[in-house]
Amino acid sequence: MAEKDVTIPITGMTCANCALNIERSLKKLPGVNNVNVNFASEQAVISYNSDKTKLNDIAAKINKAGYDIVTSKIELSISGMTCANCAMTIERTLNKKIPGIIKASVNFANEKAFIEYIPSETNINNIIKAIEKAGYGAVPLKEGDLEEGDVEFLARKAEIKNQTIKFIVGLIFTVPLFLLSMGRDFNLLGLWSHSSWVNWFFGALATPVQFYIGWDFYKGGWNSIKNGSANMDVLVALGSSVAYVYSLSLLIYPPLGVHVYFETSAVIITLIKLGKLLETRTKGRTSGAIRKLMKLRPKTATVLKDGKEDEIAITDVKVGDVLIVRPGESLPVDGVVVEGESSIDESMMTGEPLPVEKYKGDSIAAGTINGEGMLKFEATKVGGDTALAQIIRLVQDAQGSKAPIQALADRVSAVFVPSVIGIALITFILWWIIGGEFVPAMIRLVAVLVIACPCALGLATPTAIMSGTGKGAEGGVLFKNSESLERATKLDVIALDKTGTITIGKPTVLDIISFNSNIKEDNELLKICASAERGSEHPLGQAVVNEAQGRGIELFEPESFKTMGGLGVQANVNNKLIHAGKPKWFDDLNIDISQADQSIMSHQAKGRTIIVMSVDKTLAGIIVLNDALKPESYDAIKELHNQQLNVVMLTGDNKQAAREIADQLNIDDIIAEIRPEDKAFKVKELQGNGYIVGMVGDGINDSPALA
Repeated sequence: MAEKDVTIPITGMTCANCALNIERSLKKLPGVNNVNVNFASEQAVISYNSDKTKLNDIAAKINKAGYDIVTSKIELSISGMTCANCAMTIERTLNKKIPGIIKASVNFANEKAFIEYIPSETNINNIIKAIEKAGYGAVPLKEGDLEEGDVEFLARKAEIKNQTIKFIVGLIFTVPLFLLSMGRDFNLLGLWSHSSWVNWFFGALATPVQFYIGWDFYKGGWNSIKNGSANMDVLVALGSSVAYVYSLSLLIYPPLGVHVYFETSAVIITLIKLGKLLETRTKGRTSGAIRKLMKLRPKTATVLKDGKEDEIAITDVKVGDVLIVRPGESLPVDGVVVEGESSIDESMMTGEPLPVEKYKGDSIAAGTINGEGMLKFEATKVGGDTALAQIIRLVQDAQGSKAPIQALADRVSAVFVPSVIGIALITFILWWIIGGEFVPAMIRLVAVLVIACPCALGLATPTAIMSGTGKGAEGGVLFKNSESLERATKLDVIALDKTGTITIGKPTVLDIISFNSNIKEDNELLKICASAERGSEHPLGQAVVNEAQGRGIELFEPESFKTMGGLGVQANVNNKLIHAGKPKWFDDLNIDISQADQSIMSHQAKGRTIIVMSVDKTLAGIIVLNDALKPESYDAIKELHNQQLNVVMLTGDNKQAAREIADQLNIDDIIAEIRPEDKAFKVKELQGNGYIVGMVGDGINDSPALA
């Protein structure tokens, strides 16, 4: 009987009846022998049989009754695993041997453990010690720690270096051993072929490979057997050891035979070490997507306390702190502007190419980049609660989850190694009985053991999922979990965000219209406007300058340049006062632009952006900018149609502008005039109609729809 006692902190109880409700619920579970819930101390003391009921079943029962339990969650980076069975060994060790573990999930592909536990029952040190006792290493990754990506990167880098060194050493000894062995077999060594010292030389070359390069397999195999299972290392160690020990026996007692198989054991170990090296490098590359996301966040923040600025680590920022962010800096946390005005580049969050003007009371997000003004803002979400952190977690969860096919692979892997060993022994016995010779039987035994190493089923499935989700994240493709990756083959509908997905995401000049009889040429109007915009860092201004430079126009040097808070720019160009900016700005300047109203409204109705320009406070003309279609969009949508998928475009543009783009690209349907936060509801509507939907968006604001 595996009797256990556990004390669980509970929240949400409001009276003594709540305690009684919990007691009644828990007593319905099989194996729960005694329950005492104390309303005053908000604790439940439970005695139960762990063979009949697990701690996570107890936690689920309390949650189902309407109450919460106090748990802590930790993520550990695991080292020393060699196959899926190692992950299952660690899971069994934590779930069965450590009190207070609610749930432990270990992913072999990304070498991480996700553990939920009751702090009053155990702690991080106990968890790490248990993992180390099982023969593996564990390093905690702190929630919200900006260095966690770097910690993991350095750990993987060290592992890659270790595997590379061992593989190179293996090659140094194995290649000459293999060539000399083949030379002897084909009688290319002449008289040396039958010299007794040749076998001893072969043994000397094979021994470092067997016990230095191959030590990882012996260690991994022993740890696996010690914990009640058998992993792939057992097969490698057995197969190579049989060949090595047999050959060594011939050296010690020559009457047994003269033909040694040292090259067999060395080649087995070196080739599989190459596989381990490639696998380790794959893991290192696939974790790069998360590191890139983490690099969007600064490591420090400038906090304002008692009127003084203090630079602190981002991990020390608390909700309610007032922070300062200067032009060009990335925002460290989510917050609300309390003072100042600026434009924020939110393209990494929203996919929109144009900066968004922010004023007092507006929300801003971590990872976005401040424009030309200084802002003071109050932190509202920090650490793992920020929008960027949630996206990072989404990628991590996808890599850590198990697809249905992987769950099947894990179950098969659990019995695979014993089965292979059994088949190898049967093969050996049959060949020895039928053939009557030991050596051919031994060779077949080794072949059966080695042919299963590494096990494609147990190794390739999690590594492929890790690689697929990681590589996808690098390209902006987020999978909520591994099951979503597996279900991608059954999609019916692809929903495409417009800006930055179908379009380039950067404004380009579409048209130049003059309203001044003295400025008739497009290039002349463009030259004046681009000269005024030379000092601007705004994407619209840069688009105008790029257009002028692309046409080979030589620009003037502006004087008295001023940026007017996201409304436009003012400058003296060639002794003339130039204003260039948003149409509404000219009302404040008392400059009459009514002559251009019809053109402005016509283009704006199609989703285009307008820069109005005046010379000496007289309307000169307008420049029309547009977010051009990506050159590959047409071919991509055509390919989706070839795969029998319906294509739907989601956009905040008006229906007229959306329909214009849809007609150009042969898009099946449009959903226009929707806000970013409404995209998820539209995806749900499509799903409600019986479709399996894939979502394509380029901004983090698309994450609810992506999820």
